[in-house]
Amino acid sequence: MTQTIQRKLNDSAFARWTALVLIALMMFFAYMFVDMLSPLKSQLETSLGWDGGTFGTYAASEYFLNVFCFFLIFAGIILDKMGIRFTGLLSASLMVIGAAIKFYGMSDAFLTSELNVTLTEWGFLDLPGSALVSCLGFMIFGCGCEMAGTTVSKAIAKWFKGKEMAMAMGLEMSIARLGVFAAMWLSPFVYNKFDDAISAPVAFGTVLLLIGLIFYFVFVVMDRKFDKQLEACGELEKGGSDEEFKLSDLGKIFTSKMFWLVALLCVLYYSAIFPFQRFAPDYLATTLDVDSDTGAQLFSCFPILAMVLTPFLGGFIDRKGKAASMLMVGSLIMIACHLSFAFLLPAAPSKALAVAIIAILGVSFSLVPAALWPSVPKIIDNRILGSAYCIIFWIQNIGLFAVPKIIGEVLDATGGYTVPMIIFSSFGVFALFFGMMLKREDTKKGYGLELPNIKK
Repeated sequence: MTQTIQRKLNDSAFARWTALVLIALMMFFAYMFVDMLSPLKSQLETSLGWDGGTFGTYAASEYFLNVFCFFLIFAGIILDKMGIRFTGLLSASLMVIGAAIKFYGMSDAFLTSELNVTLTEWGFLDLPGSALVSCLGFMIFGCGCEMAGTTVSKAIAKWFKGKEMAMAMGLEMSIARLGVFAAMWLSPFVYNKFDDAISAPVAFGTVLLLIGLIFYFVFVVMDRKFDKQLEACGELEKGGSDEEFKLSDLGKIFTSKMFWLVALLCVLYYSAIFPFQRFAPDYLATTLDVDSDTGAQLFSCFPILAMVLTPFLGGFIDRKGKAASMLMVGSLIMIACHLSFAFLLPAAPSKALAVAIIAILGVSFSLVPAALWPSVPKIIDNRILGSAYCIIFWIQNIGLFAVPKIIGEVLDATGGYTVPMIIFSSFGVFALFFGMMLKREDTKKGYGLELPNIKK
């Protein structure tokens, strides 16, 4: 009987990996929705009158509330106080609501309405009415998406504690990134299938987000059963979802040198990846003199190697360690790739060369996240882990908000992608510097970033 009680749900490989797939699919749909309009930049210009600056503002709007209204800070507190079940359902619901508003902003019902005329004449930020409503919806979606990302990270840390944590986080990221691949192919297809309607891919993505919400409901049922088993084993207080959270404990996060090194590396690295994704199809179309659909299809190979390699790299970290070293190698690869986009590909335009550089960039996108996110539980106490993830995401969002806007303005000013690519590569240089400092600090203080995750 004792053995039965002590065997928990996450001790079953089938159960814990099923839980992972459920939450990973929610993030797959979220990532897919994020990039639904990335392959359609030129179509947005012709259909809705969006220029590069407007597109950059739209891309940046996803992070506005997270950054300037400190939503992610509050999200972290909510996550640590209310647990992964409540927070996950809240985040998934916000994504659906935001997506629905964005769909309305691009629908014929809005475009032919007096509201569209009024908002356009208002001229706020020199944006057309469709962009203003789309930005509002994307802001709300962004709150849910970023909250979901931190919730999923804490959920995996809970279900895979002492087990294949890095591999699980790597697999989750691989499934999520498949959404980028899917968006690059499906968005133009849906657009063309529905008589060149910009709203059609957005509607498709909204339905998928609703399905993701349903998947998370299933995960909630599993997690509730898991908590009851933890209570029976004495590993969790009855009625609680984690150790007691105290607001005063947040000071431990802000005073941690390791935390700030991880956070700064994170914002610099991701500022060179996610904003680049938004502009990559147009960059490839311009540089290689192909249409936008071809540019999107070429870039779709970006997550392929990342999807394949990330779980294996996660498994390597689980068994062998070397997370800090991987962060440095990933930064170096990213620098080389963006410099190649700036100078090599324009000098020798070739689809094969473009695919090769994109695929190598995907390797970098495997190394860094696979090493970065499983490292956080090693430097932050579990009871404030949700807040730590959310603060990192908040700092990351500052970069993700500012960079697309900057790149859009630089693109309009220079008329080419050389300077934007140099900007992206400079982020990699600074990320490498902080990676070196992180490894040095880990060596001095012994946080165990270079040690395996699996406890023998």
